[in-house]
Amino acid sequence: MADKAVPHFHNQAGVTVIAVGSKEFMCIGALPPFDHPHVFLDMGSDTEIICQYCSTLFRYDPKLTPGTAEPAGCVWHDETPDNTSKAA
Repeated sequence: MADKAVPHFHNQAGVTVIAVGSKEFMCIGALPPFDHPHVFLDMGSDTEIICQYCSTLFRYDPKLTPGTAEPAGCVWHDETPDNTSKAA
């Protein structure tokens, strides 16, 4: 399975600002199962955007690698196994 093309970030820790290395990404709020609807955010020409669900402020930092964040723990990696159950 290919990696996500769009990075996903969460704010489980409740930090005030998350610096991100991408201008287009998904916010999931808290970690599952307490996440909000996963919303696509696009900063466009701006350098900041606020998630309309959780009010997290994301700030673009061109020094960060795309798909990374500061704090680094705010990057979400879906670790659920593939939904490939065998037919009965």
